[in-house]
Amino acid sequence: MKTIILGTTGITTPQNAFGALPIQRVDMDTAVHILRRAYEGGFRFFDTARAYSDSEEKLGNAFEGMRDKIFLATKTMAHTPEKFWEDLHTSLDKLKTDYIDIYQFHCAGQCYKPGDGTGMYETMAEAKEKGLVRHIGITAHKIGIAEDIVASGLYETLQFPFSYLASDRDLALVEKCRTAGMGFIAMKGLSGGLLNNSKACMAFMTQFDNVVPIWGIQRESELDEWLSFFRETPQLDGELQRIIDSDRKELLGEFCRGCGYCAPCTVGIVINSCARMSQMIRRAPSDNWLTPQWQAEMAKIDQCVDCGACMTRCPYELNIPQLLRKNWADYKEILAGNRSVK
Repeated sequence: MKTIILGTTGITTPQNAFGALPIQRVDMDTAVHILRRAYEGGFRFFDTARAYSDSEEKLGNAFEGMRDKIFLATKTMAHTPEKFWEDLHTSLDKLKTDYIDIYQFHCAGQCYKPGDGTGMYETMAEAKEKGLVRHIGITAHKIGIAEDIVASGLYETLQFPFSYLASDRDLALVEKCRTAGMGFIAMKGLSGGLLNNSKACMAFMTQFDNVVPIWGIQRESELDEWLSFFRETPQLDGELQRIIDSDRKELLGEFCRGCGYCAPCTVGIVINSCARMSQMIRRAPSDNWLTPQWQAEMAKIDQCVDCGACMTRCPYELNIPQLLRKNWADYKEILAGNRSVK
């Protein structure tokens, strides 16, 4: 397993890190068990967020008394200094720590800078000066904002979606981070679940010596896959490259990553599932997608009023109403053919 140094932070970690968003979906005992097994198997870097309900609390319970053995990264979606301090102290309390290794502005809609009128960067810098935060990070979904962040020279790490579906512009961003001495934390390495070959995903990441991927894990079976890579890390050979090439041919272009930032829908459409139903029904075949419940959910697309609210919130700037209707048309064809996808 390759070891990565996250830019100028000096944080050194295996290139196989734990994304703790999914553990909010399991009970406390299960989460603590998974997290401790992850540590025992080689994980050292754990990423969470204030927005991930009780994820921080689960990390705090799992690693109490082990603070010097792991790196903790968390995030705030605050837009005011007052909310920033509230989130930071809550995170410190839930994580049972007196400092956070990397504190990140979460899904930033702009590159916060000194003197921009928000006070956000100044507040983050103050938290670092007080020793509550050791390194200043930021996460973004929009490539233009990410490029502005790198150019600013203000941040020690950038977290950005990165997988083998990356565009040339995404790849250039990784190189810009390297040149700037910024650590690059790769989120959505499975593209929201659309990529289902973990070996191919891991092998892709090993090409980059400045990238730490965080894999979202909530089940022991998933953990076992990533743990196996500490013992035998996949290398990008011809077979895995063919899988990557095939997936890129099928999936490149506009597709929903399932992040859910578009919600809520004004007419109740479950956008982050319905807008990628075509891919999911083929890439994770199951007749469960064709149940009366999902037929009813997909039928809600007919009620779309094109209000545009979802598009204003989509980090990827997708034409969501168009994407929904395309998926609904495809779904109805599958139903009409009465085709099993199991």
